[in-house]
Amino acid sequence: MTALPPLKDSALACEGRVAVLTFRRDDVRNALTGTELVSDIVDTVRWANASSEVSVLIVTGEGAAFSAGGNIKVMRERAAASAYELQRHYQRGIQRIPLALQDAEIPTIAAVNGPAIGAGFDLANMCDLRIGSVNAQFGETFVNLGLIPGDGGSHYLRRMVGDQRAAELTFTGRIVKAEEALALGILLEVTAPEELMPRAREFAGRIAAKPPLALRYAKRLLRMAQRQGLEEHLEACAAFQAILQKTEDHAEAMAAFFEKRTGEFRGK
Repeated sequence: MTALPPLKDSALACEGRVAVLTFRRDDVRNALTGTELVSDIVDTVRWANASSEVSVLIVTGEGAAFSAGGNIKVMRERAAASAYELQRHYQRGIQRIPLALQDAEIPTIAAVNGPAIGAGFDLANMCDLRIGSVNAQFGETFVNLGLIPGDGGSHYLRRMVGDQRAAELTFTGRIVKAEEALALGILLEVTAPEELMPRAREFAGRIAAKPPLALRYAKRLLRMAQRQGLEEHLEACAAFQAILQKTEDHAEAMAAFFEKRTGEFRGK
């Protein structure tokens, strides 16, 4: 396996084909600014893309919060900077997260253990799937501070809950608790706090048991479908399918199907 990247404010562990990235800045409720969490996320995604032994990445927080988003104290300290400097700060800082997760080649799961507020909410939405404990809360709260989602959160929220609900959440900045988040489609499942990580690992394991190359190509297709017309997308589907039909994993999956056994896949 590709060596784990050196992280500063997070822990990264890998078991089987499932990697778990855990934020370890509970002292600031896992804020994404004023910490090294942005770099940790970017470095982890880069590592996962390069590691053929990893099929799923779980992202979670240590302590009471998933992520409080931006550190308001740090924001106040930077207020004296020029508008140009602030713009560059966003581009070189927190906006690296959506760009990294857009390029993630494997499925990503947010295991939301507690509040996911502002950029923390957006981070969860950037993942493919979200499972939350009953303690999870979500809020697109930027407007409460006279701001907008500078991390690109509006790009994800409207696609997930629809234009009208995204507008309501963005314009009011209200907090959504776990059960409502489930009803809105923000969360896929809600669990008891002690069951969150076991369930996330179980769910990730079901995905990771599938042929690794098929997972990576399927992830690419889902991302491409967001911006392609039908004809262009069908062309990509035909090309990817032809590639996968020439893989060893496809041959193994076919053999396992006819022999009524579990397939053993190597990502080749």
